[in-house]
Amino acid sequence: MQKSHTVKKVTPGSIAAELEIEAGDRVLSIGGQPIEDIFDYRFLVQDSYIEVLVEKASGEQWLLEVDKEPDEDLGIEFENGLMDEYRHCRNKCVFCFIDQMPPGMRDTLYFKDDDSRLSFLQGNYVTLTNMSDRDIDRICRYRLSPINISFHTMNPELRCRMLNNRFAGEALKKVDVLNEAGICMNGQIVLCKGLNDGAELEYSIRELMKYIPNLESVSVVPVGLTRYREGLYPLEPFSASEAAGVIDLIERYQRQCFERFGIHFIHASDEWYIMAGREVPEAARYDGYLQLENGVGMLRLMLDEFYEALEERCRNGSLPSEERKGELSAATGLLAYPYIKRMTEELTRYCPGLTVHVYPITNVFFGEKITVSGLLTGGDLIDQLSGKRLGQRLLIPENVLRSGEDVLLDDLSVGELEKALQVPIIIVKSSGHDFVRAILEQD
Repeated sequence: MQKSHTVKKVTPGSIAAELEIEAGDRVLSIGGQPIEDIFDYRFLVQDSYIEVLVEKASGEQWLLEVDKEPDEDLGIEFENGLMDEYRHCRNKCVFCFIDQMPPGMRDTLYFKDDDSRLSFLQGNYVTLTNMSDRDIDRICRYRLSPINISFHTMNPELRCRMLNNRFAGEALKKVDVLNEAGICMNGQIVLCKGLNDGAELEYSIRELMKYIPNLESVSVVPVGLTRYREGLYPLEPFSASEAAGVIDLIERYQRQCFERFGIHFIHASDEWYIMAGREVPEAARYDGYLQLENGVGMLRLMLDEFYEALEERCRNGSLPSEERKGELSAATGLLAYPYIKRMTEELTRYCPGLTVHVYPITNVFFGEKITVSGLLTGGDLIDQLSGKRLGQRLLIPENVLRSGEDVLLDDLSVGELEKALQVPIIIVKSSGHDFVRAILEQD
């Protein structure tokens, strides 16, 4: 039976809209070729002339001829973004965050994906253990990139142990195939104390450098440890001095990479600098911020954007007058707190009529070792902000929300949070410009 794909939405003014393709229609083939998944679809729509076979809700089939610019999109969003079933992770990683989730949360939070198509579409990281030779061949043939890879270690034996998958070491050979095909890649290493740090990390960095320039960057992030680790592999957090040692090692290889290749390549996430009590590096060290989603350079970018926005307002005279009074608050995770506090103090120095309370929120839900704001829950915000001076509004970072929703990880909605704290809540994007705007431009 021929596979078909249901249209969820058509972009107004797009090619699909002009062809009268509608939500509920089913796309059967392109150029006479069946469409297995998003890989096939993205490849088949690249040509300047294509024929699209569509089945309408009535059962009538339309063969549509399309003349367009090469790589121009049709403007179709499908009900299933992958146009296929999601692939479940086959590993049992010793550091897996999902295994450290508390019971009783929504089912979707327990799904472990390891799908190369999500890597291409959404930037997810994959271990390669779930990819067949055919998958690799299609990536190379269709020139799909970037592909984001969770390396963790380049020691095959150690990788098998860390991922609890006897094929995990062999899967590294697929990187050679991607590299030879010129596929753009990014990588990550979740660093676990006593496992893949120290000499093992050095070995991994040296091995990964062999894939430059196709491998554009590699981030090193500390393992996240919640309080729900009973029966799991015994892992310990890094100390401040150990975090400093990780930074020193990475920065040494950054200097080597920049001298040889003109890029810094290997990057420590912001957490390491906070843990070590060091200032995050200057913007130039991040090579264009290729690893923001892994928390690499996020604080530096926000800081620079903040000062840029502040300078612009000073220049054009759009800062509030000294007579303007106001009181508001901001809540954030322990990791970002020193930087949020620094920015608000700088802003109120220019705007002495404003009072901004910044509250660091301890993650009681997952455990105090989790310090990123993206894992804060509504319950912790309510418990720790109730009775505090919140002023006319409360700012919380956008990353506390589930993607595309107005609920937090514990399913509390923004409206419920507002009701519990009796204050309007402003959701702020992770941009210094948005932060300044949220403080100064709200009534």
